[in-house]
Amino acid sequence: MAKPRKKADDWWRGAVIYQVYPRSFQDTTGDGMGDLRGITKRLGHIASLGVDAIWLSPFFKSPMADMGYDVSDYCDVDPMFGTLADFDAMLAEAHRLGLKVIIDQVISHTSDQHPWFVESRSSRSNPKADWYVWADPKPDGTAPNNWLSIFGGPGWEWDGVRKQYYMHNFLISQPDLNFHNPDVQEALLKTVRFWLDRGVDGFRLDTVNFYFHDRKLRDNPPHEPDPEAVGLDAPDVNPYGMQTHRYDKTQPENVAFLKRFRALLDEYEGRATVGEVGDGARSLKTVADYTSGGDKLHMCYTFDLLGPDFTADHVRKCVQSFQRAVTDGWVCWAFSNHDVNRHVSRFIRAPEERERIAKLAITLLSTLRGSICLYQGEELGLTEADLAFEDLRDPYGIRFWPAFKGRDGCRTPMPWQHGEAHAGFSTGKPWLPVPQDHARLAVDVQEKIAGSVLNHYRATLAFRREHETLHDGDMAFLHSNHDILAFTREKGGEKLLFVFNLTHEKAEFVPAKSLKLGAPLSVPGFGAKLKDGTIELDGLDMACVRL
Repeated sequence: MAKPRKKADDWWRGAVIYQVYPRSFQDTTGDGMGDLRGITKRLGHIASLGVDAIWLSPFFKSPMADMGYDVSDYCDVDPMFGTLADFDAMLAEAHRLGLKVIIDQVISHTSDQHPWFVESRSSRSNPKADWYVWADPKPDGTAPNNWLSIFGGPGWEWDGVRKQYYMHNFLISQPDLNFHNPDVQEALLKTVRFWLDRGVDGFRLDTVNFYFHDRKLRDNPPHEPDPEAVGLDAPDVNPYGMQTHRYDKTQPENVAFLKRFRALLDEYEGRATVGEVGDGARSLKTVADYTSGGDKLHMCYTFDLLGPDFTADHVRKCVQSFQRAVTDGWVCWAFSNHDVNRHVSRFIRAPEERERIAKLAITLLSTLRGSICLYQGEELGLTEADLAFEDLRDPYGIRFWPAFKGRDGCRTPMPWQHGEAHAGFSTGKPWLPVPQDHARLAVDVQEKIAGSVLNHYRATLAFRREHETLHDGDMAFLHSNHDILAFTREKGGEKLLFVFNLTHEKAEFVPAKSLKLGAPLSVPGFGAKLKDGTIELDGLDMACVRL
């Protein structure tokens, strides 16, 4: 039986959040695109995992140049996904099932088809002329400075009507809003209130440190290597990583805006925010700035665990770095999302390790201090899909192919039924193909297997819920060799020791004599041995012992 949290408003602290990528979750119309009614249809599956909330990637009206992260109307549903009535029905069903609903707010930029930008670019004197980041060219006609776009090329695009450049951190069709203009802030907060009034429980803030730019438009300096940095802001084939992004993002004015955002949320009961911070070596400092004091974001996640490393050293370094930098804030840990290769593919050495790694990864994630975010399909142990160039839809992958294949490999449709066309995702041709090896791992197949990855997720999340210390208890690392990850979680009268062997060889962990070991605790899927005060672990194994 799940233990109730102490405060309803604190539901987000230690919560398990399940990310839904609407376009790839469930199609109910046969057009090959997932939709809101499809999400409603499959909410029972999400609830069966034992999660606390869902996060929906954008479903707003959009020309879909960046799959919905280019918004043309913040207060309406794109017809591809349905209607506002469909959203309301989905929200009501989620709440009936006890699930909170978090939606993606993409407010650092809009689509170039948003009415605000259409008006802004029409002249230099219209009421919204200063709603976006416009700048004159240098005397030789080149861009105002050296800022780059994450999606390749300069961060500026020339507009012949205004005879000026506009800034875009992402696609040319995603112009950046000018947050230095208070009218822009007011307009955006009004759209946030629209969804709060509709009953959403929170917001995932896309690229939350990108809102403000340097007023003086100063050039970014070259990249300054930092051996302590663990962030992954861009693949190494992208020249974006050759700069230290001192002036095009993470400006001090952002803190004041986040306070305004929080003040709005605090007018409503039990609402929460999670911010996405991509800031290279500064990520942890930025998270600390944005989550401290209880008056800005409730929590943030970074890219620290979204890379290829699945070692004790790396996990220890990420968590300890966060603990040192963020003393009164909160973190949301994740191994996968819609922007990175699926973590099973990143972590395995051979295909036969897929299931073991999938199970060990969720067990580790569930025992870390913080909230956690799961990405649709990881509960099936899905691997990264290998797509042909002609199947790609992601402009990022198309731009940097073949050195970087983009994000479509983690965005392929969710497989529901092995024996159905397109694994039960759609009766029509899906927007991305469903790999055969994914269809073999469909939900209906794994439901029938007691030891499947799907049922392991359910059991592991149930274990997490049964132990209050795993919600928000203290966490401390113990001395061990570099191959072993050992830490304690403690709250109230409960203290647990967790030991993970992330190598492929057998290992032993001998706790300090000051630790009085109790009985081993049964953890779903794992059964390491305790012998004469020594914990014996197989390769890719873990153990839990009461202290």
